[in-house]
Amino acid sequence: MSIQLVEGVNENINEIIERWQLLMKDEKGEKFFHFMPEQLVEKTSSEFAALMTSNIYEQDIVNTEKLKEFTVKVVRFGWSIKFVNKAIDNFSKIVFELLEEKGVIEQSNLRFYMTLFDNWILPLRESIIEAYSVEWDRTVSLQKIALQELSASLIPVFEKISVMPLVGTIDTERAKLIMENLLEGVVKQRAEVVLLDITGVPVVDTMVAHHIIQAADAVRLVGAKCMLVGIRPEIAQTIVTLGINLNDFTTTSTLQRGMQEALGLTNRTIVEVEQS
Repeated sequence: MSIQLVEGVNENINEIIERWQLLMKDEKGEKFFHFMPEQLVEKTSSEFAALMTSNIYEQDIVNTEKLKEFTVKVVRFGWSIKFVNKAIDNFSKIVFELLEEKGVIEQSNLRFYMTLFDNWILPLRESIIEAYSVEWDRTVSLQKIALQELSASLIPVFEKISVMPLVGTIDTERAKLIMENLLEGVVKQRAEVVLLDITGVPVVDTMVAHHIIQAADAVRLVGAKCMLVGIRPEIAQTIVTLGINLNDFTTTSTLQRGMQEALGLTNRTIVEVEQS
């Protein structure tokens, strides 16, 4: 690696980071540099600069520890792969322009420095994007597992009455898990009434309604009654607009009202007791 390149980056790293931040703030849809605390922005920018210069002495060798630390953070901060790629482009662009301003890069050695930059930036870009992709996949996988564990459990709340709170998007894979846990729970808990709480489901479309109807039919086959609770006004409007038939369901707007209905179906009621 050229001594002039190394010295030029080291001597001007603070100015490089400052210019890089300004460029990143101008990116369309950028939120991190505008809304995060200034101290966090400065720290993250310094870490990115350290990562970008980690292979500047020996090309093709990237500091794996810095690489892992940085990718974990930017995935958590919500940086997209497009934004990461743009950050790399902007950093190399600023370094190139600054070295031109300092007279290090000129017309006579332009081709040499372009090759030098390719040898520096390309392996770095590949390493960062690969590490980012791995970390993103790992994060999404963990979130998916956590969501499945949280949103597909049948909870006994009273004798003969159980509730299954559903959270997040319901796709075919999750619908299968819901069905399995629902049927197994109904039999194990000897439930007579099951409340499916869709308060945490953001969208109910035809496919989601189909999965819910299938679950209710399966519950009836094992001798229990299924109720649908947590129907918000916008969900009710969607169901009507799509022409989804929920006539076989007892439906309520809240879990509280659904619980009152469930107690009635099991010949019980909530009574206020006056304290003497």
